[in-house]
Amino acid sequence: MTQLEAARQGRQTPEMQEVARREGLPVETIQEGLARGVVVLPANAVRKKARPAGIGQGLTIKVNANIGTSSDHVDLEEEWTKLRICVDAGADTVMDLSTGGDLPHILRTMLSRSPLPIGTVPIYQAAVETIREKGALVHLTADKLFEVIEEQAREGVDFVTVHCGVTLSSLERLKRQGRVTDIVSRGGAFLATWMVYHGKENPLFEQYDRLLELARRYDLTLSLGDGLRPGCLADATDRAQVQELIHLGELRAAALAAGVQVMIEGPGHVPLNQVEANIQLQKRLCEDAPFYVLGPLVTDIAAGHDHIACAIGGALAGMAGADFLCYVTPSEHLKLPTPEDVREGIMAARIAAHAADLARGNARAWERDRAMAQARKELDWEKQISLCLDPEKARKFRNERPPQESEVCTMCGPFCAIKLVREFLKNP
Repeated sequence: MTQLEAARQGRQTPEMQEVARREGLPVETIQEGLARGVVVLPANAVRKKARPAGIGQGLTIKVNANIGTSSDHVDLEEEWTKLRICVDAGADTVMDLSTGGDLPHILRTMLSRSPLPIGTVPIYQAAVETIREKGALVHLTADKLFEVIEEQAREGVDFVTVHCGVTLSSLERLKRQGRVTDIVSRGGAFLATWMVYHGKENPLFEQYDRLLELARRYDLTLSLGDGLRPGCLADATDRAQVQELIHLGELRAAALAAGVQVMIEGPGHVPLNQVEANIQLQKRLCEDAPFYVLGPLVTDIAAGHDHIACAIGGALAGMAGADFLCYVTPSEHLKLPTPEDVREGIMAARIAAHAADLARGNARAWERDRAMAQARKELDWEKQISLCLDPEKARKFRNERPPQESEVCTMCGPFCAIKLVREFLKNP
C-alpha cells in the first residue's frame, strides 16, 4: 500500500508521524495533504529511512542535492564524501545522477549509506547501458527502460524523474517555434533523440499505465520531469514549455487515480519578472501538485556563481508557492562539482528555502530568526553560531580572526554598536 492509499484510508504511517513531528504539525495535516495529492512523502517500502521528507502544501520548503559520477570523472570515494556532506549540510533528499562507472553498484551503495530519500533519473542508466552494450542510444527499447525503473525501485529508490511529457506533438511545436538552446534536459534529449530516429511516441507517455502499475507496487513517487524546460532566459515560458506542463497536469491526475504519489518539475532559466507567473501557472494547471524547481536561475551569465543566481530565483519561487528546490552548485555549466561545491550549493539553496519560508509566514522559521536576533543583542556567540544554517562555517570565520575582547567581533571591535547602546541604556 502506498503512502497515498494509506492516507485515503485514514491510516497514519510511521513516515507520516515522523514528518509531522519534524514539521511541528498534527499528523492529520500530513495525512490530509497526502490524500489530496498536494503533499508527497517519497518512501519506498523496500528501504527504511531515518529522515523521511514531506514535500508540498503547508510544509517547509525542501532542498534536493544532485551528486553522481560522469563518464569523464569516476571517483567513488569522492561521491561518498559528497553524500556525507549532503547529510551533514542539511539537504532533505539526494539524487544520484551518475553516468560513469558501474551504475547499479553506485546506486546500491548510495542507498545503503544514505538516511535521506534517494531519487534517480532512470533513463540515464538505461541509455548508458544501451550505448555500452549495443553501440548507440537508438537501440534503447521500452522494455529496457522499464526494466531499469523496476530494478531501481526494487533496490529502494524513493522517487524518479520521468520525462513523460516529452511527446511527438510537443517536439513538433518546439521545432516550429524555434529556441535558442533547444533541449537542455539530458533525459529529455535522450528521449527526443530516440523518438525522432524511430518516429515513435515516448514510451513513458505511451505506456504510462505500465509506469503507474510499477510505481504503485513499490510506492515509487513519480517526479514528472520538465524535459523541455528553458535552458536560457530567452526560452522561458514559451509554448513548448507550457504544452509539456499541460501534459504533466493530465498525467498527474491519472497517477493520483491510480494511487501513485506524484510531483511536478519546473524550470530552469527564468527571468525574475516571470518566476511568480511560472509558479502560479503550474499550480493552476496541476491543481496544487507539489512543485520541484531547478533554481530557477535568473541570469545566464553567472557561471562560477550559479548557486547565487539559483538562490535568488529559488527564494522568489518558494515565496510564490514552490515546494522543493533543487540546488545548483558554483560549478554548474562548467564541471562536475567537488565536495566543497556541493556544500556551497546546499547552503545557498537552504538560505533561499528559509527566506521563502519566512515570507510565507512559517512560525518555526520566524522563531529561529527571532532567537538569532536576541542572541546578537546579548552578544551570545555560541548561541548565534548554533542558530546559523551553517554553524561549521560560522565558527570557522569567528575563529579565524578572534577579537581582543571576546564579547565583540573584529568587524567593529570596541566600537560595537550593540555593546555601546546596551551600555548607554543601562547607564544613562
